[in-house]
Amino acid sequence: MSNPYANLKDYQFWRRSISRMPAHLIDPVINTRFTISRDMKIVTSGSCFAQHISRRISEIGFNYYVPESGLDLPESERKRRNFGVFSARYGNIYTPAQLNQLFDEIYSERKNINTAWMRPDRRFIDPYRQQIEPDAFETAEDVVSSRVEHLRYVKDAFENCDVFVFTLGLTEAWISLVDNAVFPLAPGVVGGTFDPEKFKFINFNVEQTAFDMESFLSKLKSVNPNVKCILTVSPVPLIATYEDKHVLTSTTYSKSVLRVVAEMMTHKFDWVDYFPSYEIITGGYSAGNYYEEDFREINSIGVSHAMRCFLKNYIEGGQTENEHIFGAEIKYGESIVICDEAVLASARQ
Repeated sequence: MSNPYANLKDYQFWRRSISRMPAHLIDPVINTRFTISRDMKIVTSGSCFAQHISRRISEIGFNYYVPESGLDLPESERKRRNFGVFSARYGNIYTPAQLNQLFDEIYSERKNINTAWMRPDRRFIDPYRQQIEPDAFETAEDVVSSRVEHLRYVKDAFENCDVFVFTLGLTEAWISLVDNAVFPLAPGVVGGTFDPEKFKFINFNVEQTAFDMESFLSKLKSVNPNVKCILTVSPVPLIATYEDKHVLTSTTYSKSVLRVVAEMMTHKFDWVDYFPSYEIITGGYSAGNYYEEDFREINSIGVSHAMRCFLKNYIEGGQTENEHIFGAEIKYGESIVICDEAVLASARQ
């Protein structure tokens, strides 16, 4: 008797594609919608994990597009001031709401009420990219001027990229009760003052997250008709949760929402694809070996596995590029990424 599962491919069965495979050979990427050629401009944004993609495509000579490059500065100063971490100096964009807000600020002339927050040392920060300048700004006016310049570079990135890579990181955020602005970190953590009459915590659900993600993608396509998009979900757990819940269950909720939304977008748009970095790192087959001793940061072995899969499936000639790194791993220093969220670890001493 025949059954509908009789002729399915090996990758559709757990035993054939996971249990019987060496862990380092497991590749869950199936039927990619497009590939990336050497001349295509790749723009990255999102949470910390997106930085690994930008580093690797740069290393192999592909076009990591960085309009806000700071090339007039010495290399050490560029690194210190976070140039090149992403395609523009927007810092970590953890939620689709932040990304959608950024687009509207450029194209809809959205006016934010919160334009600058003061640090304890009386210097000023940009509320929407709070740690982008390690020395902060001398005046609130300097923050505004820097942001105007920054938005020009972001506009360039949106309009001229061929591939837009966005890593969804969190569902938890803080918003203004005055204008609904979304912040990557709560006021009072790096700068500013927390006032419950002006700010509130939000934990976005599937519907809210999908609305912002779909809204951004539709608007991105309107200003860049030929763009392709790769969505990923960060495998890095929450460093802290504001919910009165265990951080482990909050992490599961957050990543579940983001993963569902990423899938929804691939059903909605045929030019959007999902890269399973989350599954590669968190899969039980790795027995937790892709995490550092804190069970949160991704180690070089895990990063290498994810990047091998990315190169093999998305980069033209990716298998060739992989040959010299297949048995090697990313060096320790190259697995370190810059995360705004990490400041929360020191919020309670």
